[in-house]
Amino acid sequence: MYRLDDIAVRHGAREVLRVDRLKIAADAFTVILGHNGSGKSTLMGLLARQHRPGQGDIRLDGMPLSAYSARRLARRVAFLPQRLPEVPGLTVRELVRLGRFPWRGALGRWRPADEAAVADALECTGVARFAETLVDHLSGGERQRAWIAMLLAQGSPILLLDEPTSALDLAHQVEVLALLRRLNTERGRGVVVILHDVNLAARHADRIVALKGGRIVFDGGPGALMQRDVLSGLYGIDISLVPHPARPEPVAVIA
Repeated sequence: MYRLDDIAVRHGAREVLRVDRLKIAADAFTVILGHNGSGKSTLMGLLARQHRPGQGDIRLDGMPLSAYSARRLARRVAFLPQRLPEVPGLTVRELVRLGRFPWRGALGRWRPADEAAVADALECTGVARFAETLVDHLSGGERQRAWIAMLLAQGSPILLLDEPTSALDLAHQVEVLALLRRLNTERGRGVVVILHDVNLAARHADRIVALKGGRIVFDGGPGALMQRDVLSGLYGIDISLVPHPARPEPVAVIA
């Protein structure tokens, strides 16, 4: 479990994030939601230890996050940033094999367990048929699944993903989130993901943490979020809820 207490992050004189107290379960599907500039990526960066707060305490499993070695943290947490690095010349298999680095190091012997983890990750994410294909030659949705396969091969029980659907069309957004949900329910991986789409968040999340102006303004389940007054207050526009034609939960639309 993550626990954050008395967190403040400032850029110069401007406070961009303030979290008095927040706990995030290591086995749930948690969505961080909010408009641009609300502090979502700043919060994710703290969880991934990409940067440190100006004040406050962050703990993972009761231990200060700052006390983890890089390798020990990578064995516990796998992070996918919003802007993925270029990997020219790498096949999908080679990319996924990079996920084993925290367990092997740069010169460690490649073991059968490593090969099995890579093969399982390729199969589970549906990219096994692209194993010998260059990552650069994949479509957006295929490329995103290849990177998620690398996270899965890493063997970390917690997956952090910063806007993994932002550059995808609607069909691939649904596909990627369904994959993450399966990893949560069938593989027991905790998932913390930043999303913009409130309907996708409500459909897949166990819990939603919504930010506005660097503050947490909502923390609860999808049912409590999908209320007209809650959503209208979060986004600052009039939002209505309409029945979904095939599902029990409503759909949020701009009124």
